[in-house]
Amino acid sequence: MADYPLLRKVSRCLRQWDFAARCVLFQNGDHLELLDILDPQGECRALGVAVDLGTTRIVMRLVDLSSREILSDTVLNNPQISVGSDILTRIHHASTDEGAEELKAMVCLAVDDGMETLCLQAGVSTEQVYVVTVSGNTAMTHLFMGLPVDHIIREPYIPVTNTPGTRRADLFLSNTHPEGRVFFFPNIGSYFGGDLISGVLYSGIYRREETTLLVDVGTNAEVVLGNRDWLVACAGAAGPALEGGVSSMGMTAGSGVIDRVSIEGEDFSVGTIDDLPPVGICGSGFIDLAAALFLTGMIDAKGKLVESACGARYTHEHGLPALVVVPGEDSGTHGPITVSQASLDSLVRSKAAMFTILETIVMKVGVGFDDLDRIYVAGTFGAYIDPESAISIGMIPDLDRTRYEKIGNSSLEGATLMLFGDRYMDEADAIRDRITYVELNVDQDFMIRFSGAKFIPHTDPDLFPSVTIPKPKE
Repeated sequence: MADYPLLRKVSRCLRQWDFAARCVLFQNGDHLELLDILDPQGECRALGVAVDLGTTRIVMRLVDLSSREILSDTVLNNPQISVGSDILTRIHHASTDEGAEELKAMVCLAVDDGMETLCLQAGVSTEQVYVVTVSGNTAMTHLFMGLPVDHIIREPYIPVTNTPGTRRADLFLSNTHPEGRVFFFPNIGSYFGGDLISGVLYSGIYRREETTLLVDVGTNAEVVLGNRDWLVACAGAAGPALEGGVSSMGMTAGSGVIDRVSIEGEDFSVGTIDDLPPVGICGSGFIDLAAALFLTGMIDAKGKLVESACGARYTHEHGLPALVVVPGEDSGTHGPITVSQASLDSLVRSKAAMFTILETIVMKVGVGFDDLDRIYVAGTFGAYIDPESAISIGMIPDLDRTRYEKIGNSSLEGATLMLFGDRYMDEADAIRDRITYVELNVDQDFMIRFSGAKFIPHTDPDLFPSVTIPKPKE
């Protein structure tokens, strides 16, 4: 099957090339679409772009569809942040046709700009981009497509579509081949989106014989548990303290952001991304910091700063206790980098929610943490997290550290896989059909377990046998 503009040139080109050609084909459902024919002796390449469509950031990758070579990557801020940093604000803004069109235009233009950057870096033309794969949560996918989002947040929480499928790229983008296509990952309802389907695809847990857990932490914690025979998933709010702009010191991972912290005596040692002077701290650094503060007795089991143990680093901000992590003379901002008691309180709630979500999903299917062969930790957060620190504060189960594996941006990696063959499209649909979604809001025991987890590492120390609980300093 070929569209009319291509039919006009096929005959001429085949005769010009002595009836030989390279064909750019796209598998759409049960039929093949001919997107273009290329000179078999020419240098023109067929390219694809994978897009991780995040609420805060958009990550994009350019690949050669023939050689599967990664040509370039780029990261940009989601411009919809100017309307609202949270998805709820954007959904309300999109309740009118004008608002929906504004948000669609914002994100589509950003992706167009990203593709231009990718192609410029690789020295190729945007007209060589034939396929774009988009992996995002349900709301972000709807906003990108300009679909109504009102009912995503209203009972019974039904989105317009769970299978956006493949569309012509020119409905959304300008910087592609005229016959380009965009594939959108399927989603499962309002709160389990295509980015998680993409993550499951990349992790391969749906093919494993052993029972495996996939954890992706951002504003929400999204978890998939299972193996080749069954998959169970849930999502819940577990990341507020770990997201940029929510805690007083929280930042999105980037150059100069603290991602590692250790404490020896009175000395704080911090590591930053790209080894630049520190300008703030991201989620993984915050977890490292909290673990170090707890193990040195600077915060107690409730996450409260202990003034006598903090020494000269103890201070007040806006009338509330705080701790100086990096003095002003050592920071890249020329001002002190501090952690407030409010931020620590938020972290304790977040880590409690994270552990309780994991505890709940394994209990739902009648297995224990010891039954898990492997735990994949995904996302930007997962790329930097130190399992040792996360275990020390009771955020993730106390298991042999070799069971934890960081898999980075699984949403982008799954979108990249999708560029390489139609079988992945079939597998994405199969993954979606196999997942059983568990609604945490109706679990009566969830809040009871959550309350028990709001201590470091937990009210039940037997759950964290490897964590040495410090004795209070006199």
